[in-house]
Amino acid sequence: MSELLRVEHLTKHFPVEQGELLPHVGKSVQAVDDVSFAVEEGETLGLVGESGCGKSTTGRCIIRLIEPTDGRILFQGEDIRRFKGRELKAFRREAQFIFQDPYASLNPRMTIGEIVSEPLVIHKIATHTERLNRVKEYLEIVGLNPEHINRYPHEFSGGQRQRIGIARALMLNPKLIICDEPVSALDVSIQAQVLNLLGELQDEFGLTYVFIAHDLSVVQHISDRIAVMYLGKLMELSDWKSLYTAPYHPYSQSLLSAVPVPDPVKQRARKRIILQGDVPSPIDPPSGCRFHTRCPIAKDICSQQVPELREVAPGHLAACHFAAPNPIEVEALPDPVVRHMV
Repeated sequence: MSELLRVEHLTKHFPVEQGELLPHVGKSVQAVDDVSFAVEEGETLGLVGESGCGKSTTGRCIIRLIEPTDGRILFQGEDIRRFKGRELKAFRREAQFIFQDPYASLNPRMTIGEIVSEPLVIHKIATHTERLNRVKEYLEIVGLNPEHINRYPHEFSGGQRQRIGIARALMLNPKLIICDEPVSALDVSIQAQVLNLLGELQDEFGLTYVFIAHDLSVVQHISDRIAVMYLGKLMELSDWKSLYTAPYHPYSQSLLSAVPVPDPVKQRARKRIILQGDVPSPIDPPSGCRFHTRCPIAKDICSQQVPELREVAPGHLAACHFAAPNPIEVEALPDPVVRHMV
């Protein structure tokens, strides 16, 4: 496999100007700070972390829905931050976005046919008849009835709306799709259906995903590799199996210890790592390691020196001064069927 996407030292700070945070005027919300990773063609990279950790901001920066403050975003070896006009528009044909909220991401005044065909209209692809035929084809691919092309979003369920959003993202035959928590607003049974669909589409069209989520079981099933974020920083990055069986970073260990298991006996026997305190403010994050204020193994150096994201095992990176593997009870975790659920 060849490398499709590389993110180098990505940073996004939002300046604080007004409102309830007026005392902080002149400072910035450090949503993403010096994040680096790469994604191979046909791979799924899971991006996981608590709400507010910067994972969605990272995804939006990658596709330039919001402009990064600093860093480089290389797509097929080209820095897309330099793109303007036609170059940026051409890049948007290669990279698409699936939004979290299937209710807010579809225009209620447009029919499904108009919504799904809009990318073709913007990029001036095909005739009107050809567009309609293609919309019907892709609606059928994502499991919807092509005859519903003239219906409006409010006539569909949440799962059906997310399928419409997926069809829209596929219309330009992109190479990269950023999936921003695409199943978090859906029922559990519908989540499985949408995840199966994403897996099938990846195999059929050779897609590459950056899959953003906070549900560890969802990320486990669909991802080849997983990156863990905390307060704008990358804490750990490895293949899914290494992360779920022997996480090195204390934050990853605490997240995995909180995953519930279906066996009550095993659940009671499991050792939980309960973090103390709240997540610090991204306006004034802690010095050194950003996790040290809640870390159960923190030492003096943790508050003084930012740990480097370094290789602690073959292909396994962790940003911790005292990174050490902590085996997890894998038999209690759901059986990972590579990427795709059955």
